[in-house]
Amino acid sequence: MNAPVRVQVAIVNYRTGSLAVDCLRSLLPEIQAVPGTQVTVVDNCSGDGSADLIEEAIAAEGWSGWARLHRAPVNGGFSYGNNQVVRPALAAGDPPAYFWLLNPDTQAQPGALRALVDFMQAHPRVGIAGSSYLLGNGEPWPYAFRFPSIWSELANGLRLSFVGKLLKNRVGLRRMSDHPEQVDWLPGASMLVRREVFEAAGLMDEGYFLYFEETDFSLAALHAGWETWYVPQSCVKHFVGQSTGVSGHHAGVKRRPQYWFDSRRRYWVKNHGRFYAAATDVVWAMAFSTWKLRNLIQRKQADYPPYFFRDLLRNSALFHSGLPTSTVASQTAHGHSNHSAQR
Repeated sequence: MNAPVRVQVAIVNYRTGSLAVDCLRSLLPEIQAVPGTQVTVVDNCSGDGSADLIEEAIAAEGWSGWARLHRAPVNGGFSYGNNQVVRPALAAGDPPAYFWLLNPDTQAQPGALRALVDFMQAHPRVGIAGSSYLLGNGEPWPYAFRFPSIWSELANGLRLSFVGKLLKNRVGLRRMSDHPEQVDWLPGASMLVRREVFEAAGLMDEGYFLYFEETDFSLAALHAGWETWYVPQSCVKHFVGQSTGVSGHHAGVKRRPQYWFDSRRRYWVKNHGRFYAAATDVVWAMAFSTWKLRNLIQRKQADYPPYFFRDLLRNSALFHSGLPTSTVASQTAHGHSNHSAQR
């Protein structure tokens, strides 16, 4: 008889204590379906009572056999929080086979973990597998992503349907089918990672505070020879943007925080060099200006966040030569949930 597959679940919480408890509650059937699964909730120094609430729920509900709380000393970001779980697990004498990175504002639907594990077991070259999503209102969100490029920035800036059709194989957002498909990268709200991916590609880059870190990690995994797949048979409900307000229905209303621009520039400069990063900003700025002019002529309402054009240019690689890093002291007022349109 084969030994049970061991899965370590990492949930990074920041000021979403009630949602994290609901997430744990949804995991009880998944724990029973996949023997050997353990869950660690990392509270990233919330300071609002979240950690106490989660710890009390684990004790009161009798979950202590499979769930525990880890109190991080600082709010170091999403990668930092996940690495608080992954790093010591890898250093252990018998590390788990898989790590399930899961948002606190998610609720696993029946069979979500089993579907990911079964798919990984059947496909040994797959290093990362991600779920499909239901939004909080129950509406399906069947998307994954292509890696960003200068072409996707052009399409994002112009926002013209015919350009989107011409560049359909290069635009970032990719609508998925009901069948498993290989993709470039997935939202980090529900992502199963094979242990060997961390061993080959390294831990998630803590230079990102929030956003773009799973894009960067998926690219590093690809360079190390591992595939990323979308597995719609695994489904989680995601209450988008509960910590940040950067995504969900607040996305076009709230000004983007500094850490979003730092993460964006870090991704481009780290993976493509400063010249390419600057070129993408120029292309986007020209395309966006064209879209803005068209909107003014047609008297349409803009739906970008306030000051977005100015903030993006101010943080552009055109004017910054260094690689931005996450600075905990300047970020502690901000939380995280997981990137992209889903974060």
